[in-house]
Amino acid sequence: MTDSDIAVSPAGWVAKQARVYEESGGTKGTTLQGAPCLLLDYEGRKSGQWRRTVLIYGRDGDDYLIVASYGGADDHPLWYLNLQANPDVRLRVGTERFTARAETLSPEDKARVWDSLVELFPPYADYQKKTSRDIPVVRLSRTDG
Repeated sequence: MTDSDIAVSPAGWVAKQARVYEESGGTKGTTLQGAPCLLLDYEGRKSGQWRRTVLIYGRDGDDYLIVASYGGADDHPLWYLNLQANPDVRLRVGTERFTARAETLSPEDKARVWDSLVELFPPYADYQKKTSRDIPVVRLSRTDG
């Protein structure tokens, strides 16, 4: 599969940042408001088409953590719904590309890592206050060694 086979999120800034990130081989476009970002390629649950988005990430040991905040909206972001249906994903983190498996953290694990994610990107705290839904945190565990 080539990059031309992947649909990028329709939000203008996401498409631009994803393009810069990928075209630079992971040397540019790797932060958002000072926080580290990765490229997440995932399979659409209805279309089967591969899609790409840019997400801030934290770390938990060797794993990557992403937050399904959607700016505090009352609905989950579409990428999160797709990961629930198809948890096998591809990541670009800086110059490295690899496969991973997505898993939503348990409430206990989320509580353990939440403060570090808010420290990384303080708006997460406000997003959680804006919505009645519990904002999921997703663990991305490398699968290709």
